[in-house]
Amino acid sequence: MNIRRIAPEARLSGAVVHNATVYLAGQVALETSAGAEAQTADILRQIDALLNEAGTDKTYLLSVQIFLADLADFAAMNRAWDAWLDARHKPARATVQARLANPAWRVEITGIAALPPILPRPAQSNESQFA
Repeated sequence: MNIRRIAPEARLSGAVVHNATVYLAGQVALETSAGAEAQTADILRQIDALLNEAGTDKTYLLSVQIFLADLADFAAMNRAWDAWLDARHKPARATVQARLANPAWRVEITGIAALPPILPRPAQSNESQFA
């Protein structure tokens, strides 16, 4: 069984890859003094980095769960989400209000993504080898 853990920390890994699927841990903003829109943008940058390290990107997101400390932040979170989202590749998504572990966190996002298929490399012709 091949399991790859990305960005391991004391209690969790930022992402885990298994069977061509990437499981993201809940991501929270590094800058907690910012509002919900800026925290969401920060989290989405972190998600981009984790997906990149796993070998995929946001267009392969299958499902996303968003936790808001206050549903009053729904519009602000959506502004950052809409600016980031590839409209041609929308994942399934749920958004709920939750009491987050750190009161300074306004948003937490987790998700599941697929790895892109690995395509075989085209064979090189003899002609290109001697050009």
